[in-house]
Amino acid sequence: MSTETSTALLVDALDRVREVVHQAADGLTPDQLSHRVGGSANSIAWLVWHLTRVQDDHVADVAGVEQVWTAQGWNRKFALPLDDADIGYGHTSEQVGQVTVAEVDLLLGYHDAVHRASVDYVRGLADEDFGRVVDERWDPPVTLAVRLVSVVSDDLQHAGQAAFVRGLLDA
Repeated sequence: MSTETSTALLVDALDRVREVVHQAADGLTPDQLSHRVGGSANSIAWLVWHLTRVQDDHVADVAGVEQVWTAQGWNRKFALPLDDADIGYGHTSEQVGQVTVAEVDLLLGYHDAVHRASVDYVRGLADEDFGRVVDERWDPPVTLAVRLVSVVSDDLQHAGQAAFVRGLLDA
């Protein structure tokens, strides 16, 4: 597989995540974004924030750059009662409820900024980059290719969950 094909596949996957995120959240009110099915399920706001934070965190880490969350001031714009390093992993129900947004444009703006940074990074990769070990805490150690596919997989799962919740709201 050529680098052009490898990067094109990853860019296409990231574009698909963005598409589902926009379909799930676009046009929703703050109340709809914060709605928790059954009173305790993850809200669309939390799902989109979390998948975007994971992508931001993981891609910034492998790229060796500051996260978009802090570099572009999204942490201040959201003003969540969470640590700036928090990506939502292991959140309690109470913490999920703390992730609210005043308007959908804030949520989608952050996602789009992370998407742009991720796509820019991926487009700059060469074939030899994909085999680089980026995390030795696992056995076997995690390569850049595995990390990026994991980000896409996690993001698509959460974007699908957000789309499901959107379908319930629209019903």
